[in-house]
Amino acid sequence: MAESITIIDNRSGEQIEVPIINGGIDADEWGKLLPNIWFYDPAFGHTASCASAITELDGEKGILRYRGYPIEQLAEQSTYLEVAYLLINGELPTPEAYDTWVHDITYHTFLHENVRKKFMDGFHHDAHPMGVLVSTIAALSTFYNDAKNINEPEDRYKQIVRLIAKMPTMAAGAHRHSVGMPFVYPDNNLDFASNFLSMMWKVAEPKYEPDPVLSRALDVLFILHADHEQNCSTTAMRVVGSSLADPYVSTAAAAAALYGPRHGGANEAVVRMLTEIGSIDNVGEYLRRVKAGETRLQGFGHRVYKNYDPRAKIIKRTADEVFEVTGKNPLLDIALKLEEVALADEYFLSRKLYPNVDFYSGLIYQAMNFPIDMFPVLFAIPRTSGWLAHWVELLARDSRIARPRQLYDGVPQRDYLPLGQR
Repeated sequence: MAESITIIDNRSGEQIEVPIINGGIDADEWGKLLPNIWFYDPAFGHTASCASAITELDGEKGILRYRGYPIEQLAEQSTYLEVAYLLINGELPTPEAYDTWVHDITYHTFLHENVRKKFMDGFHHDAHPMGVLVSTIAALSTFYNDAKNINEPEDRYKQIVRLIAKMPTMAAGAHRHSVGMPFVYPDNNLDFASNFLSMMWKVAEPKYEPDPVLSRALDVLFILHADHEQNCSTTAMRVVGSSLADPYVSTAAAAAALYGPRHGGANEAVVRMLTEIGSIDNVGEYLRRVKAGETRLQGFGHRVYKNYDPRAKIIKRTADEVFEVTGKNPLLDIALKLEEVALADEYFLSRKLYPNVDFYSGLIYQAMNFPIDMFPVLFAIPRTSGWLAHWVELLARDSRIARPRQLYDGVPQRDYLPLGQR
């Protein structure tokens, strides 16, 4: 027997039975019984804005899967570029398809010289790297006129490759500009993560050789951040994309959403919190203040997860590997003590406040010498593949332009008074 709910209009006694499909009900069915009556759901906390086959997230069970593949398996066995292919195309690539995909991305990492010299170099010396990145992504729309041909598969593929390939180049360029260092060109002999590290840190050496442990750790972090269902930035990508805007301005809109501290600034907030705590001796007092409502516990809890964030377990192991190379981040002991005490406290357990992906990622980035203002940029690089996967899916399903309803709660009709009579 199919699952369903029955909706009754108590004003008229009319009712309608609506089937439950994939955990949701069709709002059009609701509208047949109750036309012009809207769900009031600020921030879409209980509303599915789309159907998607990309990422499955079960917050109660702590499950995250890309196209059906558990995140744990992908983080252990895959690479970021393979995961990007999976997200966008729906299946893991064959060896031949993977080689072509990696080749295409590797040889599209260079920026048009005018983008770098006349656009990126035009920003003020202390411009925030994320602001530079958002603006530069949007500017690419003016360099690739074929981006407007969103219904042509070949043109669409070119833009996807360009965006994934050029994001690390733009990101590293934004950092180098902010610290007054010269731009470093991509090295096509390096893998995706290593190439990014080279563009970030190369100084005068003929060839930059990143530590393979750090390159792999960064690649794992990229896998963990590649997609996460309908978060704020992905929804922005879909909303802007639904207008049939080109992928560059759509991605810029998504990156702008990520720029906000509530979204892309969470791991920065964790580092600042641990710095404020200062010592493991102060952990107990800090948690007392949290329970008293005097401050917040950063990096614990999640809008969707009501269990341990599966990405947090992976990232904790990755942190151990990174610290073996870089030396232990002095904040790590505070983080470990904070986690230990919080997870033994019924106050936090009863509220299902477990560490999330942001709790350890900032410590890893900091240990790898990334400045805090680069944290949202590091988020944007891998999330680009997830955004583009949703953009492709949106176009394939011929989704209508986004147009939410509102409940008007302003003043009723009133008459205009001339200026002199007010």
